[in-house]
Amino acid sequence: MNISQIVEQTLTQLLTNFWYIPVLMVLLAIIKTNWWKGIWGEFQVNMMLKRLPKTEYHCLKNITLPTADGTTQIDHIVVSQFGIFVIETKNIKGWIFGNANQAMWTQQIYRHRNQFQNPLRQNYKHTQTLAQLLELPNDVIFSVIVFIGDSTFKTTMPDNVTYASACLSYIRAQTEQVLTLEQVAQITTAIADKRLAANIKTHMQHVKHVKTIKAAKLEPSLQPVPPIKIKQQQDIEQKEPVVTMSKTDMAPQCPQCGASMVLRTAKRGSNAGNQFWGCSNYPKCKKMMAIN
Repeated sequence: MNISQIVEQTLTQLLTNFWYIPVLMVLLAIIKTNWWKGIWGEFQVNMMLKRLPKTEYHCLKNITLPTADGTTQIDHIVVSQFGIFVIETKNIKGWIFGNANQAMWTQQIYRHRNQFQNPLRQNYKHTQTLAQLLELPNDVIFSVIVFIGDSTFKTTMPDNVTYASACLSYIRAQTEQVLTLEQVAQITTAIADKRLAANIKTHMQHVKHVKTIKAAKLEPSLQPVPPIKIKQQQDIEQKEPVVTMSKTDMAPQCPQCGASMVLRTAKRGSNAGNQFWGCSNYPKCKKMMAIN
């Protein structure tokens, strides 16, 4: 028996007895991809949302909606008499720094830092797309951000930026009925009718659209990120400038919690009779913005 025959027999035995090793290696490679992390994070949120009473909350997942410039993809939508909750999932680990006003947030793992888009701003497009398609007011739609994974918030986050099952507490905390049962049924049906088909073609078209947007601008992650300390980040948060909006602007998003702002009129004090933007989450959120 020559060497080539010995090698052939050895490899045959290995493949016969340890066939699962190459399969495990492929699975491990897949698990480390961002694609899998996104799917796994959305799966965990989906399982958590099933704990909501089905008679009161109607959950939809992986919804791709048409927009003027392409498509937008929403992880989960929960429709109830207490509002429509648009949920964005982030499967990220490490320390998380950011606040409602910042365009970019920072993820830090030991000495490695990476910037990613403020998920509140990302989800704002989702809420506005839904409001326009369904012709609904902004104050019945709530933006919810759910972090999944081994992550820790190192700056104070708005109430609607949650970790894991805390999103259920935020949803249940909205107890004011803003929609009738008939409206809930109509909205659920309308979303099902207006969503694009949940197939590979729709997904690939959306991925292509996202890549086109990213290619049109410089990737923030390519820019150098200076070291961030917790106290430094808190100082930045405290020094955020006062935001002003004019009456002609669309109802803005609350920079504190991400909910829609509503136009209100001061009833007493030196500003009695003057209008201002107030958060629709009042009294939980008391953020106000002046009108130019």
